Amino acid sequence: MTDHASSRPIAELTLRGIALGGIITLLFTAANVYLGLKVGLTFATSIPAAVISMAILRYLPNSSVLENNIVQTVASAAGTLAAIIFVLPGLVMIGWWQGFPYLLTAGITATGGILGVMFSVPLRRALVVDTDLPYPEGRAAAEVLKVGAGSREGEAESTVGLRLIVVNALASAGFAILTQTKLAAAEAALFFRTGAGATGIAGGLSFALIGVGHLVGLSVGMAMLAGIAIGWWVALPILTAMAPSAGPVAEWAGSIFGRDVRFLGAGVIGVAAIWTLLKIIGPVIGGIRSSFAAASAKRDGTVLAVGERDLPIGIVGLVALVTLVPIAGLLWSVIAGGPLAASGIALIGGALLFILLIGLVIAAVCGYMAGLIGASNSPVSGIGILSVLAAALLLVGLFGRGTPPETTQALVAYALIVTGIVFGVATISNDNLQDLKTGELVGATPWKQQVALIIGVVFGSLVIPPVLDLLNATLGFAGTPGAGPNALSAPQAALISALAKGVLGGDLNWTMIGIGALVGVGVIVVDEVLGKLGWMRLPPLGVGLGIYLPMTATLPVVLGAVIGHGYDRWARRSANPETAERLGVLAATGLIVGESLWGVGFAGIVYLTNSDSPLALVGDGFATPALVGGTLVFLGLVAALYRNTRRQVVTLPPAVR
Repeated sequence: MTDHASSRPIAELTLRGIALGGIITLLFTAANVYLGLKVGLTFATSIPAAVISMAILRYLPNSSVLENNIVQTVASAAGTLAAIIFVLPGLVMIGWWQGFPYLLTAGITATGGILGVMFSVPLRRALVVDTDLPYPEGRAAAEVLKVGAGSREGEAESTVGLRLIVVNALASAGFAILTQTKLAAAEAALFFRTGAGATGIAGGLSFALIGVGHLVGLSVGMAMLAGIAIGWWVALPILTAMAPSAGPVAEWAGSIFGRDVRFLGAGVIGVAAIWTLLKIIGPVIGGIRSSFAAASAKRDGTVLAVGERDLPIGIVGLVALVTLVPIAGLLWSVIAGGPLAASGIALIGGALLFILLIGLVIAAVCGYMAGLIGASNSPVSGIGILSVLAAALLLVGLFGRGTPPETTQALVAYALIVTGIVFGVATISNDNLQDLKTGELVGATPWKQQVALIIGVVFGSLVIPPVLDLLNATLGFAGTPGAGPNALSAPQAALISALAKGVLGGDLNWTMIGIGALVGVGVIVVDEVLGKLGWMRLPPLGVGLGIYLPMTATLPVVLGAVIGHGYDRWARRSANPETAERLGVLAATGLIVGESLWGVGFAGIVYLTNSDSPLALVGDGFATPALVGGTLVFLGLVAALYRNTRRQVVTLPPAVR
């Protein structure tokens, strides 16, 4: 593409753009790793990356909207790949890994991500061009890029947006630091007996979770609230009454929640994922057919428009096949010298076929889901659950149950690593088509974006292992030996590893999963009825997460969804609703980034001091003032930050507002 005013090619895939994307990757990928391990949720990085890119590149010569698009493409691919932490910590939880071996972790992450890019290239025409899918996040990122493309108004908005990210990130990190001094509580919980059973209410004082709630929206927030009600206030009292205890109520309720209620939630999540697949499989197959039909209809020698130039299908196929070679090497390194070595050829051959076939299907499904509801709201974790169940069941077919403990552990590890590679395909294909939609709307060259996506995968793969290793070595994961008081729950990894162990070991809690599946069917029916009536829907996956995750993680998300809904209602009444809503998204992103980056920094402090509470200034005797004072400070800061966001919107130049 050429700038006709200057007759110079417009900058697009540049070294400085790739470098800037890599720097942003360091921040957002680390933040996403921490947030995902803490609460099982990650955030979309496209829009904040675009804002930061515009604010920096506008001071450099010959910058363009297409170069900014490459920056956000690199950063969003790497940030999305952080979702691999929904699987890999399970290898530590089952005792197979003591830490995260750098090359193996990076290899699993990179190969899955590259396959995700390759598998989704042939889907671009079907799912991005020849479709009416909304791609909400892709369109939003394109609007941000267009607004900031050189105009005075765009400069004003991107400057304000960057300021909001920085201010909210500092406030978020500052409060997180305050909780580590113990002068403010990090969470509050109250457990109590109700009849013969027990239940409770709990919530975390977390700016990151408020920001997550704002981004997921009121519908998902209310679905999570419904899940809290089902899990904590219906199922938990019944299940605790069936297993009475005279011990401390918190321990009693907590053990039943972990043993039974979480598997109830797993059943709901599994059914929700299957229902999503059934709803979209027809359109996906139709879209793939139209893609191949369009490719076969092209005449040899036809000069393609810039917007039609994908990576050549021959290169795509070759890269995908070549990527299988290091995957085979990774898999052999896992089983060499162990109890599975004698079956190595069958295991590796079966795994490669599984990755190819399941990966292709998952790329299509995740791409469609991203187009339909956005990458952030896609039930990718549900895909991971189905994938590990399929992998574990195939291994049961090969080896049966009742194998020696060391063989069972090796089989579980193998299932998790295969699932990790498939999960890389799922997360990247989920993000890839969203980015390609942004590129289509701003006039980008598809093959250059696809190269940028591969670069983003490589950057993410280099960043994720050391962050994982640091967090594991310092904070640890809940339930594993040596985990400290700040241990991260890693909820999806805990569930996926438990499912693999249960299937291969024969002791899976099928009763609660079955009840959860029935609850999931009921939730689906309610959601469909609400849709027919034109009322606000309750996404079944959101309900499942509300049951499965601890209330300390979900209740603040619900609060954030309500606050975000209130802000958006105000934004829609403002002079420029689109600008106001975009700045609200950036403000929420700042809340997430600040606390999450501090979480990684705190892990470093724990490592250097060899103390679980290196910043504590007071003891347990200050718990009540910390709770009361901390809650008041937290709520006051939330109100002040949102008031500041509204003030920033109002003070923008009229053409922007």
